Amino acid sequence: MLDIFVQTVPFFAIIGLGYMSGRSGFFSAEATAYLTKFVFYFALSAMLFRFSANLSLSEIWDWSFVAAYLCGTMLIYVLATVVAMVRRLPVAEAAVEAQVAVIGNVGFLGIPMLTLLLGPAAIGPNMMVLAVDLIVFGSLIVILITGSRDGRIQLGVLKTVALGLLANPMIVSIALGLTVSALAWDVPKPVNDFVVLLGGAATPGALFAIGASLASKSAEKLSVASWLTFCKLVLHPVAVAVFALMVFTVDAYDASVMIALAALPVAGNVYMLAQHYRVAPQRVSAAILVSTTLSIVTVSVVIALVT
Repeated sequence: MLDIFVQTVPFFAIIGLGYMSGRSGFFSAEATAYLTKFVFYFALSAMLFRFSANLSLSEIWDWSFVAAYLCGTMLIYVLATVVAMVRRLPVAEAAVEAQVAVIGNVGFLGIPMLTLLLGPAAIGPNMMVLAVDLIVFGSLIVILITGSRDGRIQLGVLKTVALGLLANPMIVSIALGLTVSALAWDVPKPVNDFVVLLGGAATPGALFAIGASLASKSAEKLSVASWLTFCKLVLHPVAVAVFALMVFTVDAYDASVMIALAALPVAGNVYMLAQHYRVAPQRVSAAILVSTTLSIVTVSVVIALVT
């Protein structure tokens, strides 16, 4: 475990550097927003395109893997929702808390870190988890929030969800890469060099952006944040492990990557959704701050256990 912890230190050190830059005011909130936009739309998209262009959908797509991750994640999603409803929270707030309990920072932290720690073979499982998070749970929270406000689910909501998915640069870049792979196209060297160079900025840029964004997060409502952090860092990987190792037949290596991904801290895009819909953004902010801080230790422990 100590060896794994030492290997994860540089990743969290860059997050810490971003945090200190944000807290000191050297890196403003506006600068953080633009850095995040650069990573999300350009650097990370280039990295995902390069990875997926060298993969085959038939080789990486595994229904048992998807079913195990979906079942384990949905179990904790439902648990967090039930706890929220027992506390008599509105449906919209319950949906946000459930999202916090299961959606980890796969894009900005999981893909660069686990690819380096667990090897290039981790890219396929990363892609599958990212796809489930974006398509299933990313759509579910929008449907629940808008449906609870309108009193019913309208066709316009489904159209909004579909357009949102089609406009998501991570989904678009993965789809384009897999298309290039399926058609066996050779990416021209200048294009490949461009994508490699641009994608190289994804890892440090994403980690720094995570830290800088944490500087603006508050630690209010620590009791709720602690519960949601426990769901994300402990219950989620445990549930996923049970379904991957005991219920479904999942390749051992792929299962280890899946469990490690489930142990990641709360994703920043959950805060963006909460802020956009004005549903408990401070609560989400606190959970992101607490879970990211504790994950410095917990992620290392989980990776050590699964490897």
